[in-house]
Amino acid sequence: MPMILDTNLPLPLFGRGKVRDTYDLDNKLLIIATDRVSAFDVVLPDAIPDKGLVLNQISNFWFRKTSHIMYNHLIKSVETAETLRGYLPDKFIKPELLVGRSMITLKAELVPVECVVRGYLAGSAWAEYEETGTISGIRLPEGLEQSQELPEPLFTPTTKATIEHDTPLAKKEFEKLVGKAIARDLEEKSLAIYEYGRKYAKSRGIIIADTKFEFGIIDSKLILIDELMTPDSSRFWSIDQYRVGHSQPSFDKQPIRDWLEGSGWNKQPPAPHLPQEIIAQTSERYKAVYKKLVGEELHKV
Repeated sequence: MPMILDTNLPLPLFGRGKVRDTYDLDNKLLIIATDRVSAFDVVLPDAIPDKGLVLNQISNFWFRKTSHIMYNHLIKSVETAETLRGYLPDKFIKPELLVGRSMITLKAELVPVECVVRGYLAGSAWAEYEETGTISGIRLPEGLEQSQELPEPLFTPTTKATIEHDTPLAKKEFEKLVGKAIARDLEEKSLAIYEYGRKYAKSRGIIIADTKFEFGIIDSKLILIDELMTPDSSRFWSIDQYRVGHSQPSFDKQPIRDWLEGSGWNKQPPAPHLPQEIIAQTSERYKAVYKKLVGEELHKV
């Protein structure tokens, strides 16, 4: 199967992110997860084989499993070319670009925040706690260790930046940005979805240390959109390897980050090409977490 960096379909482009290409289907969207990969906020010149398949299919898996908690934007996952009949003219249907890595969704008004839920002390949260004893300004007990499970999951929303880095939002800032009622719903739903997801993942041998959600609004109703509890939007650890007191190996693009850190790259575009062994290692990590989480092989064309 070809590696997909860009889709370039003859359809109106709704948006192009670091990984996903989104096309406008009037009152619906076609969202395609490419094999692009970013690190340190820069899109790299190399694709990671099957990465888009993993991200799309894990999201679809979770959208179905959590639909009892909250309505989401998924209409259909594109599992065969036939799925697209009626949505796209036949001449636009490219199975190698679409099957397994795309979904037809509702079109929603984006809520302009990232809803982050943290269950463990890792990443930027650990760095902040070491310095101040807080996470996003929330005071925590003293003496917690790196990667330790928090007394209870924390909701730590951030801005949704298009150019600069996302920045944490204090509760009053968050409420001012989206309104008190929506802020309350976002927190409740984010915590409920995370709690469901992490319990299920633990049964499959995976710890979801933290994750982020995005939401939209259709007809004044809040819905879950974008991707859901994937290795790109979450920190996945293996229960078998988990040890408190240090950073954990994760099912994501860590081999890429590690190689780039040692390459001498200044973290400004353009990024260097990756060695083939790093590309292969990263691809295998993504596919491994899919099989471990979902319990079946990745669906390909």
